[in-house]
Amino acid sequence: MAMEFSDQKQSSNELDLEEITRKILFLDKWREIFSYHRLGINNTTPQYHEGNRISADESADGTGIPQPKGQGHLPSSSLCSIPNPSIISSKLGGFPISLAMATKLRQSLFGSTAHAFSCDWKGACFQFRGPPSDPAFTLEVGKGGAQGIQMAVQGSIIKYLLFTRTGKDCNFHSLCAISKQEQDRALAAALAGILWAAGEAQKATICLVTEDTYITSTPDYSGDSFTERLQLFEFSKKDATEKFIYDHLQCFKGEGSHGVILFLYSLIFSRTFERLQKDLDVSTVHLLRPTAGGFLCRQAVLNMVLTGRANPNVFNGCQNGKSQEILHGVLTRSDIGYLQWSKNTSEDDRLSQVGSMLKTPKLPIWLCNINGNYSVLFSTNRQLLSDWKMEHLFDLHFYSGQSSEKKLARLTVDTHSHHWERDQCEDEKRPGKWFSPVEMVIRTKWREATIDWNGSVPFF
Repeated sequence: MAMEFSDQKQSSNELDLEEITRKILFLDKWREIFSYHRLGINNTTPQYHEGNRISADESADGTGIPQPKGQGHLPSSSLCSIPNPSIISSKLGGFPISLAMATKLRQSLFGSTAHAFSCDWKGACFQFRGPPSDPAFTLEVGKGGAQGIQMAVQGSIIKYLLFTRTGKDCNFHSLCAISKQEQDRALAAALAGILWAAGEAQKATICLVTEDTYITSTPDYSGDSFTERLQLFEFSKKDATEKFIYDHLQCFKGEGSHGVILFLYSLIFSRTFERLQKDLDVSTVHLLRPTAGGFLCRQAVLNMVLTGRANPNVFNGCQNGKSQEILHGVLTRSDIGYLQWSKNTSEDDRLSQVGSMLKTPKLPIWLCNINGNYSVLFSTNRQLLSDWKMEHLFDLHFYSGQSSEKKLARLTVDTHSHHWERDQCEDEKRPGKWFSPVEMVIRTKWREATIDWNGSVPFF
């Protein structure tokens, strides 16, 4: 009887193990199906590593020869906090990151390998306010150090929706009513366009997190559980870059995807370390600056997003610093401009004054830095900056990025009114003459402008 009970118990244990094994296989099957549909992997996937060129200082051994696929491969011990839809297969065809590349990447960002991204950076991605919310073209923007990059990309999204895509009306109402598919198209086009410009219209590099780990921590490099799992994909055509990003958009917009960090990595590799060092000067030797609890973007990062070059200053061309050192500013007009105003900045500080290259972009869209917070100003009139008569009286839309913002403010700017009329109007509206910082930043471009908020509450 005891033997019979023992046999039954053993049989029951075997059935339990078989049941567990069956369920694991069942979950694995659905995980593969889920990955297939969400990550765009199919049987006709092109070889993204074709024509891949990695410079000597980016390779593992300094020779310029990339590691063979799988070399240095280590089993992934941690998938950190990145959700599965944002992790790609290690067999997609990119080149694994090397220790030398990861080290140089961190030095370019922080100036040291001892630092790493804070939680606000890790949580930042490119996520739209989901339709049918109004306005549907706006990104959800946080308060951390990644805010500047998110708002600069927001400007490129507006550029695509208003002035680049074909077959659509270029007006504010069509902008606010875009579908989810149009959101995805706009984000992919914006990210691809920025990376393509950074690669000087020759090459773009995209970094994605894979299932496997390729490098381990050393005394000089402490891992962060996602940089060590990167693969790099290089493209020699802009449309191929855009398609790849669109197919893997979840890697940039998914919650917990580290999307902004991946984009910043891609931006640096697209620019290349060699070009990056030529862009910078003695005033800026790395791209992020420490602040209480984290890191903020230096101007070089914002300029790289806006112009394709990581020049650290906002004035035109090159100027001599206080010690006669050569400082690098903006060389050409870009599609999207930049305005800044701070209550603590003196107009006598010539090096902090934004030059005409950024003040007068090719398209009427500006990234604004107002007291260290980033926002976007734009007009739907493409001709605003190409016909001086258009600048007499015009509307600008203002997006602050605040989560509470349900409707964008429409500001009417009048640059042709007489100064005594403007002074009288402003005296009546604000006896104390406390102007909104938004008005102040607009007046850095149109100095004598009168600004009407059209019933909206001014931002202070």
